Amino acid sequence: MSYTIASSKLRNLRNLERQLDSQKDDQQKIILLDQIISYYAFTNVRKAQRLLSNLSEILLRKPNIDYKLKFHLYTAYIENQLYNYFLAEIHFKQSLEILEERGAIKELAEVYIDYAGTCINLDKMKLAITFLDKASKIVEDFPDEQLQARITCREGFLNLHYSNYAKAIEFLLEAEKNINASEQELNLKDYYFLTLIHSGLGRIYLRNDDIEKSVRAYLKVVNMCESLGMRTRLAWHYLNVGRGYMSMGDDESAENYFRKAIKNVDDISQHARASAYANLGHLYFRRQQSNEALRLYEKAENLYKEKSAVDYHNFSIIESWKARLYVATNKRKRANKHFIKAFEYAKKDNDLKQLANVCKDISAFYAELEDYKNAYDYQLLHDQITAKYTENLNRRTMLEMEVKYEVAQKRQEAELLRLQATELQLKALRAQMNPHFMYNALNSVQNYITSNELTSATKYLAKFAKLMRQSLEYSDLELISLEKEIEFLEDYLYINQKLRFEKKLEYKIRVDDELEEDIMGVPTMIVQPYVENAIEHGLRSKKSGMLKVEFSLHNENTILCVIEDNGVGRAKTKILQAQAEAHLKHRSRGTSITEERLELLNKSNRAGLFVKTIDLYDEQSGAALGTRVEVLLPIKVIQR
Repeated sequence: MSYTIASSKLRNLRNLERQLDSQKDDQQKIILLDQIISYYAFTNVRKAQRLLSNLSEILLRKPNIDYKLKFHLYTAYIENQLYNYFLAEIHFKQSLEILEERGAIKELAEVYIDYAGTCINLDKMKLAITFLDKASKIVEDFPDEQLQARITCREGFLNLHYSNYAKAIEFLLEAEKNINASEQELNLKDYYFLTLIHSGLGRIYLRNDDIEKSVRAYLKVVNMCESLGMRTRLAWHYLNVGRGYMSMGDDESAENYFRKAIKNVDDISQHARASAYANLGHLYFRRQQSNEALRLYEKAENLYKEKSAVDYHNFSIIESWKARLYVATNKRKRANKHFIKAFEYAKKDNDLKQLANVCKDISAFYAELEDYKNAYDYQLLHDQITAKYTENLNRRTMLEMEVKYEVAQKRQEAELLRLQATELQLKALRAQMNPHFMYNALNSVQNYITSNELTSATKYLAKFAKLMRQSLEYSDLELISLEKEIEFLEDYLYINQKLRFEKKLEYKIRVDDELEEDIMGVPTMIVQPYVENAIEHGLRSKKSGMLKVEFSLHNENTILCVIEDNGVGRAKTKILQAQAEAHLKHRSRGTSITEERLELLNKSNRAGLFVKTIDLYDEQSGAALGTRVEVLLPIKVIQR
């Protein structure tokens, strides 16, 4: 199968580059650079880096937050491709700071997904899981097939890391199916995720000794990368295909791909080239061309040393292969020297598996020399190291199982909490509107009709209908914007003021300037029950009442909502409630359900949410001045 970018897009790219060369205006340059970098970030990262440097210089002269964000995102992606994972993480963090402040929700999900990939590369698995959970929650609220496929791909790699191969294959195949089923034309990032999927499948098949399937998967990656010019990681893909062919005994094909890996200069990985030289050397060793094999081994060793002076694992493997070569050519002293080096390097690296392999080779070497004491000693050492390696492997497997169990348990708990919250939300809808409120409001409308005040009747009936409609609509949502919550409260209080209490009720709603009402989401139907409670218990028996509702920023994750009334106070309310006839008693089901919901949110978000009720008194006389309720609401950024 051939993968191509439409020729029209390539022509457009060339046209953009010509425009950039002749462009003098900084703003237009920024726009052109963004479009060009979006292509080269996937196909020519060196060129993309040069263009990013130009973009950075222009942004210093002409700051633009949108393109500053894109600069960090492109840089993070490129540094990840260049194996500079710590640098990538720095730019992802800077991207998140901008996005979380601005509230671009789908862009935020995309960064969570990409950052999760870098976290996997850094072996920060818990952080990767956290970001994928955040992205999944956003996609659940704002469905996006493309983002969901990418999340599924990352989930596949998490399971691959924990050696949960069956689940990893399931996720990766599902991700591939969803990407290919897209009705939209695939872009370079879609193809990038397809290369991840097939390379992941190749690794799984290789670990399960299904070499042919592994080679087919890696060949798909190679074909895709060659066709699209995505060459940044191509050396590794060539190397993996070569290893597969070598395991299958197809040395000619293996050599072809090892040489491709060596020649690919777009992949900066010295490690991939060193491994290609080492494996190529092993091919020549199998062909009994010892001089060429030795030359390639030394070439590999030099590249490993250029990359790291302490890459003891690969140094040990090279020394072991050299030793075997000298055994085969009957140069026993040299063989012994390289076996000792192989042993020392493996010991320095504390690589028990490699150390056991070296001990086995040394034991066989001494047995061939009829030095049975040394052969026995090294065989005994091999057995001891193998037992220790197996013990460590079992311990690591148990730890991995514990982590997998912990992750699965947390996700099950989160789902259970979500279901419980949904159930409570429905209860909250049923308990939300006091029947007296609805009866009195409709009765007042009826009075306007019978008094022939049709304009007022129409106006208030429309307000009441809107409130009922909003109540039903919001019951299906886990959260709404703060703006809509305030609008709902305005309508509720307006109807109470005009239809129930006439001139007996005044109210004020104040919102702190720091709050971005349109993008800050809060749980639905949290505040209204407390407002209703203040009216029914604190203000209903007063001739003139004042209710204040204030929203302010408590911290970056939480809004403080204060509901304060100048009512009779809780002590007097209890007396009045005890004296009231049964049909006049107001049951505070709404607030009790709301507190249960807040408790669940506290468990799932760990945000320290609570409700505090404060009785207000005159400091001198001790007379009740009303009640103040403080409610902490969790914030969630929503789509504009």
